[in-house]
Amino acid sequence: MKRACADITVNILYGLYVVLSTVGIDSLLIGLSYTLILRTVMHLASPRECIQALNTCVSHTLAVTIVYIPVIGVSMIHHFGRHLPAIVHTLVAYVYLVVPPVLNPIIYSVKSKPIREAMLRMLMRQG
Repeated sequence: MKRACADITVNILYGLYVVLSTVGIDSLLIGLSYTLILRTVMHLASPRECIQALNTCVSHTLAVTIVYIPVIGVSMIHHFGRHLPAIVHTLVAYVYLVVPPVLNPIIYSVKSKPIREAMLRMLMRQG
């Protein structure tokens, strides 16, 4: 597109619009679904089950968030960071590719009490 001898601003803005609207619509639908889930759980379950359901919802929300934040970062750097050094683009791309898969198992394993206690013991031993 840089080689085109025409104005490509429309293409750039359209790409940005697609990324932001996709994230926006996804976030809206995810928020709506969690609202419905929480509403149902609060009306049907005991207090212990409510806490367990909230714990699961928080884990899912964190997992979704650690995917969306790097996606937004990569798209913003790509669209607005043309003047930035290539290393910045590379680092943001690596964060996008590495951080979500690394943090996802950690988020879900911390919910398990034996794993959480073992991790805390290991951290206390090293500190």
